[in-house]
Amino acid sequence: MKKIITILLVFFSITLSVAQHTSTISSAKVSFVFVDKDVDGTLSGFESNGNIDLENIQNSSFEGSVAVETLKTGNFLRDWSLKGGKYFDAKEYPSITFEGTSIEKKDGVITVKGNLTLKDVTEVVVFKFKQNGKQLKGTASINAYDYGIAVKKKREENRVAIQIELNFN
Repeated sequence: MKKIITILLVFFSITLSVAQHTSTISSAKVSFVFVDKDVDGTLSGFESNGNIDLENIQNSSFEGSVAVETLKTGNFLRDWSLKGGKYFDAKEYPSITFEGTSIEKKDGVITVKGNLTLKDVTEVVVFKFKQNGKQLKGTASINAYDYGIAVKKKREENRVAIQIELNFN
C-alpha cells in the first residue's frame, strides 16, 4: 500500500511540475507584408488551443487561428476587396488556421513546422521563433498564390512575409 501511495505522489508531483511550466498566451499580434505591393497589415481575433512550455519548448503544441474579417491594411476599400470572394472570401472561409506538427530548438531559434490552412487549402509552413522572456516572435514566408489568392499574375510576385508575436502570462 505504501508503494502505491508513493507512486501516486510521484506521479502527481510530476504532473503538477509539468503543468506549472505551461504558459497561457495573454495576447498575440499577427502582421504581414505583401512584399511586391509593399502593403502591410494585421489580422486579429487570435484564438489558440496550444500549450506552450517556455522552459521545454519541445513539449509544446502550437495551434491557433485568426479571423479573416479582422484583416486591416489601413485602406478601407482595399480591406473590403481583400475580404471579398475574389481574394480571402471571409464569408466562406472565416478563419486562417495553423497546426504545428514538429518543434525544434537549436542555437536559440525555435523552428515550428506545421500546416497553414487558408481558403480550404493546406500547405506546410515553417515559422522561426526567437524567445525574449515571456514573448515569442516568429516569422514565416508564404506564397498567397498557393492558397488561391493571386493579387499579382505571376506566382513569384505573391510572396507574403508573416510575423507573429506571442505574449505569455
